[in-house]
Amino acid sequence: MDIQLKRGLLDVCVLAAIKDKDSYGYQIIKDMKPYLELSESTLYTILKRLETAGMLTVRSVEHDGRLRKYYHITGSGIARIEEFKEDWKEILSIYRFVVKEEENE
Repeated sequence: MDIQLKRGLLDVCVLAAIKDKDSYGYQIIKDMKPYLELSESTLYTILKRLETAGMLTVRSVEHDGRLRKYYHITGSGIARIEEFKEDWKEILSIYRFVVKEEENE
């Protein structure tokens, strides 16, 4: 898969994982596990990129004597998910065209 496409898909997956409630790294990985494997290093790179882009905010909370970072989606993050859903319609249309061409061979 094209690396840029995969990067964009993973960004949206992480945003979707925190859309309904704030979450922290380990929980995000657990929530995504039934759908895809994501390493901690990849996740934290994505989270930093999304924070820099203003799509999420971070707050630290003490938990069992340690600071845990909680991630919260912003309006820009919600808008990115909606944009992705619209883009996906076009991607599915292209996919159907490609598959149709293969079925006719």
